[in-house]
Amino acid sequence: MKESLWGYIVIILGVTSIVFIYFFQTITNTDQQNYTLLRETTESAMYDSIDEAYYQKYGVIKINTEKFVENFTRRFASNASLSNTYIIEIYDVSEMPPKVSLIVKSTKSTSITNEKVDFEISNKIDAILETPY
Repeated sequence: MKESLWGYIVIILGVTSIVFIYFFQTITNTDQQNYTLLRETTESAMYDSIDEAYYQKYGVIKINTEKFVENFTRRFASNASLSNTYIIEIYDVSEMPPKVSLIVKSTKSTSITNEKVDFEISNKIDAILETPY
């Protein structure tokens, strides 16, 4: 009887540890995916929003604010996970020199013991467009 009780305890601890590992892994993966998506999308949107006519005329790189916001939201929306809710806050877009500051907040919810738990994951990026001359 003692040996079978220890067997049940080991099985219960194993299942509990697997549940905790899965839970924290989903939160960590969500954070890493959001950061990578934010970084790549910001860089691509900045390159897409370079004002080429201004560069040809004055030789200085400048981005268009409206074009950046449009490209960023389009690219982010096409690659974001549909299971999360996102809030995009663009704080600063400097046209010359090209610099942007933004935060993407996502909400991840899970239920443990019939209680809904919400996590807000925030990723902030300050990006400066650097190009070789």
